[in-house]
This record gives sequence, structure tokens and C-alpha cells, in this order.
Amino acid sequence: MSKRFFGRMASGVMALALGCASAVASADSARVYLISPADGESVRSPVIVRFGLSGMGVAPAGIEREGTGHHHLLIDVADLPELSRPLPNDQRHRHFGAGQTEAAIELPPGEHTLRLIFADHNHVPHDPPLISEDVTITVVP
Repeated sequence: MSKRFFGRMASGVMALALGCASAVASADSARVYLISPADGESVRSPVIVRFGLSGMGVAPAGIEREGTGHHHLLIDVADLPELSRPLPNDQRHRHFGAGQTEAAIELPPGEHTLRLIFADHNHVPHDPPLISEDVTITVVP
């Protein structure tokens, strides 16, 4: 894992510690990751993005079940959003609140960075936050 990833992770943990004592706990062994596309891969749009999770389960947004949450895909987001609040929902912060584990994403040609954040039934990241490593892809015409 990169130093940049750990720096962002530490920032997120600090934000949670200062801003939200009631964050839902993540499982000790849990991790979230991108199955595909692979870092450095060249792909065509729509890009099929497959979400990986171990140590916890997936449940739709709004369903409060211990040890579960749902995926959020950050696209070309350099700085993490506030991790003690519900994640934004826009073109760069995609919610998969139905419990999806993959999606077809339309992206323009060029380089793009993808990152997953796993969050609870209210779209708030777990404590400690489950954040994937960045995956950089190139979308070709």
C-alpha cells in the first residue's frame, strides 16, 4: 500500500475520532478493494468495475445489519470527503445503495483514478474506514 493511501487513511481515522463517535464499527479483518479493472489497465467505456470486500457483508442502504454496508465509488477524487458524515452523491462519488458489487461506468477517454469506500446503512464510512487503494486506468477511444 502506498504512503499516500496510509496518509489518507490516517486523516480519515482522525476525522472520525474528532467528528463522529457513533460511527458503525468495521470488522477487524475487513478490507475493500477493486477486483477490476487492474491498476494501469487500458479499457474502453463503459468500464465494468467489480467491487471486492472481505470480512464483512453487503446490505442495501437503509438496512441496518451488523457487519454490513454498501459500496461507494470515487472517480477522480484527489481528497477524501469528510468521513464522519454521509458521503456525497454525485458523478464523482457514486453510491451503490442497492447492494451492487459491480457497475458499468461511462468515462471519457483519458486517465482516471478509482477508489472504493465502504459505508454503513446511512452512507457514513465505518470506523476504522474501509478504503481501497487507488486504481489508475486509461480509457481509450
